Amino acid sequence: MEEILRQFPNLTENQRIQFEMLQSLYEDWNSKINVISRKDIDELYTRHVLHSLGMAKIIEFRPGSKIMDVGTGGGFPGIPLAIMFPEVDFYLIDVIAKKIKVVNEVATALGLKNVKAEQKRAELVKQEFDFIVSRAVTNMTDFVSWVDGAISKKQNHEIGNGILYLKGGDLTEELKDFPNATEYNLSEFFKEEFFETKKIVHVPLKYKK
Repeated sequence: MEEILRQFPNLTENQRIQFEMLQSLYEDWNSKINVISRKDIDELYTRHVLHSLGMAKIIEFRPGSKIMDVGTGGGFPGIPLAIMFPEVDFYLIDVIAKKIKVVNEVATALGLKNVKAEQKRAELVKQEFDFIVSRAVTNMTDFVSWVDGAISKKQNHEIGNGILYLKGGDLTEELKDFPNATEYNLSEFFKEEFFETKKIVHVPLKYKK
C-alpha cells in the first residue's frame, strides 16, 4: 500500500480508503471462494493491485471511456483501474460465475458505481470499447480473435484504441504477427523483483462494423 501511495501521490482520500480496503475484502472473500492463491493474497498489493495499476503509468483513461476487462478473475486489472479512474466505465467479464460473484461483492463494498461485472465469454459481447484490458488469459492471436469486433471507432486517447495486455517474459514469437504492438517494461516504473520481466503490451485494433 505504501508503494501505491508513493507511485500515485495524487489519490483522493476516497481512493486511498478504497485501495486500503482491498486487502481485508479479498482475504475475506478468498476464505469463502478461492480466487487468489494463498501466496499471492499475502502479496496482494504488489502482484495484483500495483501490477494492474501499471496501465495507469502508460495511459490516463479519459472520462467517459469504456474499458472491458476480459478474464478478470477476482477483478484484476479492472477493480484497481476502476478505483483509479472513477469517471471511466469498466465492464468486467469472466466465464467462471464464482469469480464474478466476488467481483460484484467487492465492487459493491467499495462503492464503485463505474463497474459492471457479468459471467460472459468475450466473443459474445456486442458492445464497443476504447480498450480491452487483460492479464495473460491466452496467447495474443487467440485473444485478438475474441475481441476484434469490440473496438470503438472514436479515438479519445494518444495511443490507438485496442488491447492493453499484462504479460511477462520474451514475447518476440507471440507478437511476430502484430508488427504494430508496443511493449512497455514495468520494471521502468516499479522496482520490486516481481516486475523484472513483466510488461504491458499495446496492440492497436481497427474498428470493425
